[in-house]
Amino acid sequence: MNPAPEFSAAGLTLALPKGRIFEEAIDLLSRAGLPLYLPQKSRALRFDMNGVQVLELRNQDVPVYVDLGVADAGVVGKDVLAESGRSVYEPVDLKFSACRLSLIREVGAAGPLGRVASKYPRLTREYLAQRGLSAEVIKLSGNIELACLTGLADAVVDLVQTGSTLAANNLEERDVVMRSSARLVVNRTALKLKREMLRPLIARLRELTEEGNGA
Repeated sequence: MNPAPEFSAAGLTLALPKGRIFEEAIDLLSRAGLPLYLPQKSRALRFDMNGVQVLELRNQDVPVYVDLGVADAGVVGKDVLAESGRSVYEPVDLKFSACRLSLIREVGAAGPLGRVASKYPRLTREYLAQRGLSAEVIKLSGNIELACLTGLADAVVDLVQTGSTLAANNLEERDVVMRSSARLVVNRTALKLKREMLRPLIARLRELTEEGNGA
Protein backbone atom coordinates (compact mmCIF):
# COMPACT_ATOMS: atom_id res chain seq x y z
CA MET A 1 0.00 0.00 0.00
CA ASN A 2 1.27 3.48 -0.86
CA PRO A 3 1.53 5.99 2.00
CA ALA A 4 -1.47 8.26 2.39
CA PRO A 5 -0.95 11.84 1.20
CA GLU A 6 -0.32 14.30 3.98
CA PHE A 7 -3.23 16.53 4.87
CA SER A 8 -3.27 19.86 6.65
CA ALA A 9 -2.86 19.24 10.37
CA ALA A 10 -1.03 22.40 11.44
CA GLY A 11 -2.17 23.38 14.91
CA LEU A 12 -3.00 19.85 16.01
CA THR A 13 -1.61 18.72 19.39
CA LEU A 14 -1.09 15.03 20.10
CA ALA A 15 -0.36 13.25 23.39
CA LEU A 16 1.71 10.10 22.95
CA PRO A 17 3.10 7.77 25.63
CA LYS A 18 6.81 7.17 26.09
CA GLY A 19 8.55 3.99 25.02
CA ARG A 20 7.81 1.50 22.29
CA ILE A 21 4.20 2.63 21.87
CA PHE A 22 5.51 6.13 20.98
CA GLU A 23 7.46 4.73 18.03
CA GLU A 24 4.58 2.53 16.88
CA ALA A 25 2.14 5.44 17.13
CA ILE A 26 4.42 7.76 15.14
CA ASP A 27 4.74 5.12 12.42
CA LEU A 28 0.99 4.50 12.15
CA LEU A 29 0.00 8.17 12.34
CA SER A 30 2.56 8.97 9.63
CA ARG A 31 1.08 6.33 7.36
CA ALA A 32 -2.32 7.87 8.06
CA GLY A 33 -1.09 11.17 6.60
CA LEU A 34 0.34 13.21 9.48
CA PRO A 35 3.78 14.77 8.82
CA LEU A 36 5.42 13.05 11.80
CA TYR A 37 8.86 11.51 12.24
CA LEU A 38 10.85 9.82 14.98
CA PRO A 39 12.85 12.54 16.75
CA GLN A 40 16.49 12.17 17.72
CA LYS A 41 16.92 10.77 21.22
CA SER A 42 17.06 13.63 23.72
CA ARG A 43 15.48 14.85 26.93
CA ALA A 44 12.94 16.95 25.02
CA LEU A 45 9.31 16.28 25.94
CA ARG A 46 7.58 18.46 23.31
CA PHE A 47 8.23 18.40 19.58
CA ASP A 48 7.06 20.57 16.69
CA MET A 49 6.76 18.19 13.76
CA ASN A 50 5.88 20.31 10.73
CA GLY A 51 3.23 22.22 12.64
CA VAL A 52 1.92 19.27 14.69
CA GLN A 53 2.79 19.51 18.38
CA VAL A 54 3.68 16.14 19.91
CA LEU A 55 3.78 15.77 23.70
CA GLU A 56 5.69 12.76 25.08
CA LEU A 57 3.99 11.69 28.32
CA ARG A 58 3.65 8.87 30.81
CA ASN A 59 1.01 6.44 29.59
CA GLN A 60 -1.27 7.22 32.53
CA ASP A 61 -1.22 10.95 31.77
CA VAL A 62 -2.43 10.73 28.15
CA PRO A 63 -6.18 10.51 29.00
CA VAL A 64 -5.86 13.50 31.33
CA TYR A 65 -4.20 15.73 28.73
CA VAL A 66 -6.78 14.77 26.09
CA ASP A 67 -9.81 15.00 28.38
CA LEU A 68 -8.81 18.47 29.64
CA GLY A 69 -8.12 19.72 26.12
CA VAL A 70 -4.38 20.34 26.39
CA ALA A 71 -4.01 17.77 23.61
CA ASP A 72 -6.55 17.36 20.80
CA ALA A 73 -5.95 13.64 20.47
CA GLY A 74 -3.66 10.92 21.71
CA VAL A 75 -2.77 7.25 21.76
CA VAL A 76 -3.15 5.17 24.92
CA GLY A 77 -3.69 1.56 25.98
CA LYS A 78 -7.30 0.50 26.58
CA ASP A 79 -6.29 -0.69 30.06
CA VAL A 80 -4.98 2.74 31.04
CA LEU A 81 -8.00 4.47 29.51
CA ALA A 82 -10.45 2.27 31.41
CA GLU A 83 -8.57 2.76 34.67
CA SER A 84 -8.54 6.55 34.22
CA GLY A 85 -12.33 6.85 33.96
CA ARG A 86 -11.83 9.87 31.68
CA SER A 87 -14.58 10.83 29.22
CA VAL A 88 -12.77 10.99 25.91
CA TYR A 89 -13.93 9.87 22.47
CA GLU A 90 -12.36 6.54 21.50
CA PRO A 91 -12.97 6.10 17.76
CA VAL A 92 -10.31 3.59 16.67
CA ASP A 93 -8.74 0.40 18.01
CA LEU A 94 -5.23 0.74 16.59
CA LYS A 95 -4.57 -2.98 17.11
CA PHE A 96 -1.01 -2.83 18.39
CA SER A 97 0.52 -3.26 21.86
CA ALA A 98 -1.98 -6.05 22.51
CA CYS A 99 -1.99 -7.49 26.04
CA ARG A 100 -4.41 -8.67 28.70
CA LEU A 101 -5.07 -7.59 32.27
CA SER A 102 -5.23 -10.75 34.35
CA LEU A 103 -5.73 -12.09 37.85
CA ILE A 104 -2.48 -13.82 38.79
CA ARG A 105 -1.57 -16.15 41.65
CA GLU A 106 1.29 -18.43 42.56
CA VAL A 107 1.09 -21.81 40.88
CA GLY A 108 -1.05 -24.07 43.06
CA ALA A 109 -2.16 -21.29 45.41
CA ALA A 110 -5.58 -21.96 46.97
CA GLY A 111 -7.77 -20.33 49.53
CA PRO A 112 -9.79 -17.11 49.52
CA LEU A 113 -8.57 -13.78 48.21
CA GLY A 114 -8.06 -11.55 51.23
CA ARG A 115 -5.84 -8.98 49.55
CA VAL A 116 -5.16 -8.18 45.88
CA ALA A 117 -2.43 -5.82 44.65
CA SER A 118 -2.51 -3.94 41.38
CA LYS A 119 -1.54 -0.83 39.43
CA TYR A 120 -5.20 -0.83 38.40
CA PRO A 121 -7.21 -0.46 41.64
CA ARG A 122 -10.35 0.83 39.89
CA LEU A 123 -10.56 -2.08 37.45
CA THR A 124 -9.59 -4.56 40.15
CA ARG A 125 -12.39 -3.40 42.47
CA GLU A 126 -14.89 -3.61 39.61
CA TYR A 127 -13.71 -7.13 38.73
CA LEU A 128 -13.95 -8.33 42.34
CA ALA A 129 -17.36 -6.69 42.86
CA GLN A 130 -18.74 -8.38 39.73
CA ARG A 131 -17.80 -11.72 41.28
CA GLY A 132 -19.07 -10.92 44.76
CA LEU A 133 -15.57 -10.90 46.28
CA SER A 134 -14.71 -8.46 49.07
CA ALA A 135 -10.91 -8.61 48.98
CA GLU A 136 -8.90 -5.56 50.01
CA VAL A 137 -7.28 -3.86 47.00
CA ILE A 138 -3.80 -2.39 47.40
CA LYS A 139 -2.40 0.02 44.82
CA LEU A 140 1.24 -0.63 43.97
CA SER A 141 3.61 0.37 41.18
CA GLY A 142 6.68 -1.33 39.81
CA ASN A 143 7.08 -5.09 39.98
CA ILE A 144 3.58 -6.10 41.05
CA GLU A 145 4.44 -9.82 40.92
CA LEU A 146 6.53 -9.43 44.08
CA ALA A 147 3.33 -8.88 46.08
CA CYS A 148 2.41 -12.51 45.45
CA LEU A 149 5.90 -13.85 45.97
CA THR A 150 6.39 -12.11 49.32
CA GLY A 151 2.93 -12.77 50.76
CA LEU A 152 1.90 -9.11 50.64
CA ALA A 153 -1.14 -10.14 48.60
CA ASP A 154 -2.95 -13.37 47.77
CA ALA A 155 -3.14 -12.36 44.10
CA VAL A 156 -2.27 -9.52 41.78
CA VAL A 157 -4.01 -7.98 38.78
CA ASP A 158 -1.43 -7.01 36.18
CA LEU A 159 -0.70 -6.88 32.44
CA VAL A 160 0.42 -10.02 30.64
CA GLN A 161 1.90 -10.10 27.14
CA THR A 162 3.93 -13.26 26.68
CA GLY A 163 3.62 -14.83 30.13
CA SER A 164 7.37 -15.38 30.35
CA THR A 165 7.72 -13.27 33.52
CA LEU A 166 4.99 -15.31 35.20
CA ALA A 167 6.62 -18.61 34.24
CA ALA A 168 9.99 -17.41 35.55
CA ASN A 169 8.44 -16.57 38.93
CA ASN A 170 6.17 -19.61 39.47
CA LEU A 171 3.04 -17.55 38.79
CA GLU A 172 0.04 -18.27 36.60
CA GLU A 173 -2.98 -16.49 35.13
CA ARG A 174 -6.21 -17.51 36.81
CA ASP A 175 -8.58 -15.24 34.89
CA VAL A 176 -8.55 -12.49 32.25
CA VAL A 177 -9.98 -9.22 33.59
CA MET A 178 -9.91 -7.46 30.20
CA ARG A 179 -8.07 -7.44 26.88
CA SER A 180 -6.23 -4.31 25.80
CA SER A 181 -4.60 -2.68 22.78
CA ALA A 182 -3.62 0.84 21.77
CA ARG A 183 -6.54 3.21 21.07
CA LEU A 184 -6.85 6.61 19.42
CA VAL A 185 -8.54 9.00 21.84
CA VAL A 186 -9.92 12.42 20.92
CA ASN A 187 -11.04 15.42 22.95
CA ARG A 188 -14.77 15.87 22.33
CA THR A 189 -14.55 19.67 21.89
CA ALA A 190 -11.58 19.41 19.54
CA LEU A 191 -13.56 16.94 17.44
CA LYS A 192 -16.00 19.78 16.72
CA LEU A 193 -13.55 22.67 16.42
CA LYS A 194 -10.86 20.82 14.42
CA ARG A 195 -13.04 18.41 12.51
CA GLU A 196 -11.27 19.19 9.22
CA MET A 197 -8.09 17.72 10.74
CA LEU A 198 -9.46 15.00 12.99
CA ARG A 199 -12.16 13.45 10.80
CA PRO A 200 -9.76 12.56 7.93
CA LEU A 201 -7.26 11.20 10.46
CA ILE A 202 -9.89 8.98 12.11
CA ALA A 203 -11.14 7.75 8.73
CA ARG A 204 -7.63 6.92 7.51
CA LEU A 205 -6.72 5.10 10.73
CA ARG A 206 -9.89 3.03 10.47
CA GLU A 207 -8.95 2.08 6.92
CA LEU A 208 -5.43 1.08 7.91
CA THR A 209 -6.47 -1.01 10.89
CA GLU A 210 -9.39 -2.68 9.12
CA GLU A 211 -7.07 -3.61 6.26
CA GLY A 212 -4.65 -5.16 8.73
CA ASN A 213 -2.04 -2.47 8.20
CA GLY A 214 -1.81 -1.31 11.80
CA ALA A 215 1.51 -1.03 13.57
